[in-house]
Amino acid sequence: MRSDISGFRKLTHEEKLQKVKEFAGLEEEDVALIRKTGSMNIDTASRMIENVLGTFELPFGVATNFLIDGKDYLIPMVLEEPSVVAAASYAAKLARPSGGFKTRCDEPIMIGQIQVVGLDDLEAAKKAVFREKQELIEKANRKDPILIKYGGGVTDLDARIIETPKGRMLIVDMFVNVSDAMGANIINTMAEYISSDIEEITGGAVRLCIVSNLAVKRLARASAVWKKESLEIKGLKGEDVVDRILDAYAFACGDPYRCSTHNKGIMNGIDAVTLATGNDFRAVEAGAHSYASFNTQYKPLTHYEKDEEGNLVGMIELPIAVGTVGGSTRTNDMARIALKILGVKSSKELASVLASIGLAQNFAAIRALATEGIQRGHMKLHAKNIAVMAGAEDDNVERVTQKMIEENNISVDRAREIVKEFT
Repeated sequence: MRSDISGFRKLTHEEKLQKVKEFAGLEEEDVALIRKTGSMNIDTASRMIENVLGTFELPFGVATNFLIDGKDYLIPMVLEEPSVVAAASYAAKLARPSGGFKTRCDEPIMIGQIQVVGLDDLEAAKKAVFREKQELIEKANRKDPILIKYGGGVTDLDARIIETPKGRMLIVDMFVNVSDAMGANIINTMAEYISSDIEEITGGAVRLCIVSNLAVKRLARASAVWKKESLEIKGLKGEDVVDRILDAYAFACGDPYRCSTHNKGIMNGIDAVTLATGNDFRAVEAGAHSYASFNTQYKPLTHYEKDEEGNLVGMIELPIAVGTVGGSTRTNDMARIALKILGVKSSKELASVLASIGLAQNFAAIRALATEGIQRGHMKLHAKNIAVMAGAEDDNVERVTQKMIEENNISVDRAREIVKEFT
């Protein structure tokens, strides 16, 4: 059977399922699982994306112990990886005696880009844009009076000449305060709205009108202090743990191969909350990793140092473009509930939470790496998955898991042997 199925998007939900069943050779049990939905029904899912067959569930958990700018938070997280929620919660617990996390976030300014090609005199076109700058700003703002009502709108406009494989071209950058939205749709609409004016002003042809995910005007920062006494573990003094963490951080600073995984650990926490709140985690990922290499070699998004008392000080800075209105933050009921659990009142507050959990997750990861190794705690939490894979059911899942942990032998083969012992 071919994949170019004529009129697939017009088929009913059941007809789509049957077509996929036939194409992939699915069993009826497989189709029944696809039909089964959780908190989101098929109608809602079909309004969000195209060619919907069903919904896909991931665990919805909550990280505890977070004190951010003097306020307590329970932080919803959606992901499949063991140890992330527990690690973030533990890192937050260790930071509480020093006051938890302190944050500072920029105003929610996003960048929209308008590409202009076919120009004979780029310098003259650039000057023309600047001459008409105020008129362009005013016109763009007329496109979204609701945004203006809530204190947002275009705040500035710039024009740059860039070098490309096809020669030089003019880029008009539009800076927009998007208030409590993520901002992509607002930006794209405004940029397209003034594109014909840009063509008339410059004499060129506008190609792309699109938001940039490198939101350097929308940075979020968080810091925390972990007292050396709280970092003591069996066989290691707190001072030793601090030094080991600083060694691990230095490794990430000096080697991009290590730095990639270092930053991935940060995003374990940030992505999980971004997904839980119905925001675009792909946009946040793109912004984070591009910022890590902005104008320099790829670097860690966090920074660690020792204070005068020998305590560990951690800091993070990265662009975080998220919203509390628009998109699936309201379409998806679970995202709405996640925002309710968080209790955030603005996109800036949500960015503060994300920066804090990113720092917490990173601290927890490098602390484990620098001391007992990442696999010890990770595999303990992964043991339940191994037990289920080996066929354990109901109460036996816990029994099989516990025995593997006691034996320090967490594997599918051993789990299968234990399952046989208990059945």
